[in-house]
Amino acid sequence: MFDWDDLKHLLAVARRGSTIAAGHELGLSQSTVHRRLLELERRIGRQLVTRHSTGYRLTEFGEELRAYAERVEAAVKDLEQHATDSARERAGVIRLTCPEPIVPRMMPFIDRFHARHPKLRIEFVTSDRYLDLLKGDADVAFRSGDTEDELVGRKIAESVWAIYASAAYVERHGKPAHVEDLAQHPLVSFDDTMARHRVVQWLKTTAPDARITARNNSVLGLVYAVKSGLGIGPLPTAIADGEPDLVCVLGPIPELARSWRLLTIPDLRKTPRISAFFDFVMEEREALKAILTG
Repeated sequence: MFDWDDLKHLLAVARRGSTIAAGHELGLSQSTVHRRLLELERRIGRQLVTRHSTGYRLTEFGEELRAYAERVEAAVKDLEQHATDSARERAGVIRLTCPEPIVPRMMPFIDRFHARHPKLRIEFVTSDRYLDLLKGDADVAFRSGDTEDELVGRKIAESVWAIYASAAYVERHGKPAHVEDLAQHPLVSFDDTMARHRVVQWLKTTAPDARITARNNSVLGLVYAVKSGLGIGPLPTAIADGEPDLVCVLGPIPELARSWRLLTIPDLRKTPRISAFFDFVMEEREALKAILTG
């Protein structure tokens, strides 16, 4: 009756309100989107959109069709995800996301996993922001902090943070005696892309009037900023305690503590490759505690 692919164009126009915006979303020209819409209307035999001064709107019948189109879209995404997961299962690939600074510390653990399961392979997807496991950005995650309710996993260790400064900074400026003294020191923190991180929220509450001398979007960026002497700031003890140029000046800070968890989505948890990784993690839990907490 019609090309199912044309439903993508209908949904994009319905959501964006214009063929230009829909084209940007789909990576197509405005004329292509418009042509595919006309072809869809011709094949169905009904008008689906009307043009207004502010853009395009669905007709009454277009709105009826939208509900069905969204069901088709969801079914196609599920099919694609299933096919992708099946391919990864056959290839034995496990995409693991975790904060970049802990990757070097995890390599002996990963080597032991590969030795135990030579047909499986860990592929790192590193990021300081939370990748969306529900959207398939990664298969499993080592993560500290708040998590989505839809994820399943196991608690591995505690994430501990304290306030650090460079040895040179302490020699020149001293160190705060109490948390309340933080406002008297230049601080380093995350930038706006990490605005929801507990470190940002805690500093806003604890030292709202403090001068922020450096902002970064990664933990490594914070480490480098503190080591350079730009200011003092919260850092995970697992990383900062291994830096000879850094000095712990306050803490640990209870408000910044969270649990490290190994997480995945329910459907993947049942697959052999993910189950094998979970089982190995629990066997190696004590070794992972040393990696994740220092």
